[in-house]
Amino acid sequence: MPPVPPEVLRQVKGIQLRTRGLVGTLFAGEYRSVFRGQGMEFAEVRPYVPGDDYRNIEWNVSARLATPFVKTYTEERELTLLLIVDQSGSTRFGQPVTKAALAIEVAAVLALAAARHNDRVGALLFSDAVEQVIPPRKGRRHALRVIRDLVAFEPQGKRTDLAGSLAYASRLLHHRSIVVILSDFLAADWDRPLRSLASRNDVVAIIVDDPRERELPATGLIELRDAESGRHVLVDAGDRGVRRRAAAYAHSQREQRERLLSGAGVDCVSLSTASDYAIPLRQAFARRARRLHRG
Repeated sequence: MPPVPPEVLRQVKGIQLRTRGLVGTLFAGEYRSVFRGQGMEFAEVRPYVPGDDYRNIEWNVSARLATPFVKTYTEERELTLLLIVDQSGSTRFGQPVTKAALAIEVAAVLALAAARHNDRVGALLFSDAVEQVIPPRKGRRHALRVIRDLVAFEPQGKRTDLAGSLAYASRLLHHRSIVVILSDFLAADWDRPLRSLASRNDVVAIIVDDPRERELPATGLIELRDAESGRHVLVDAGDRGVRRRAAAYAHSQREQRERLLSGAGVDCVSLSTASDYAIPLRQAFARRARRLHRG
């Protein structure tokens, strides 16, 4: 393996320092609720005793034996967390950080949280194809390797094959896992492979956006370039009608994205390059923890 460039090591160290407090506080008491909500295996049934949760009553056995029995569970000994990270051309946009950089930093937080709880973590990086796969393993050293590879990654492709990457992940995972997808979801035909992936795994979609994609600035003529196709187009951003049509198109894209994600039954977290990700991340995971606890 070639030596790691000093700049990459400095970036990894910077991410560690910036996220240390977040990893410690965000998941200190919530990690098991957020990522262990479905990580339980049925063990056996036993007679009901006062104080047992009535939701665990095994009604079939209770009816057959004419006395209440409850189901007992054991927590799975280990959890696998797979990070699917979009590094296509459309993510190389954003201020003050790009969507790609935001995705990498949030993935780093999750990788370090997994290592903190002795779970396995791996990553799949893609652009117009799956370009790199880091098999899930345990340990802080491996989590730092995941972060190092994320930081050092230079995509070969510019376009986005989200659908193919999700299908690849389905083939890669041989038992139920937690899958976190970090992407702007600016791609086509990914809803069916997402539903397939979510039918066998617990999937969380972390959407990375930049506010400038929502509306054009009220300036004069500006040249826009598609980061994936390289196509250039000249737009009169001083025209109110042009800005209104551009905003309406962006809004319809977001609505379709939300509809497809909701239809796949996945949890969603929306993050912006223009604001701190810690607060919305914590709020979204707290809601998820409450929902899983109620279930």
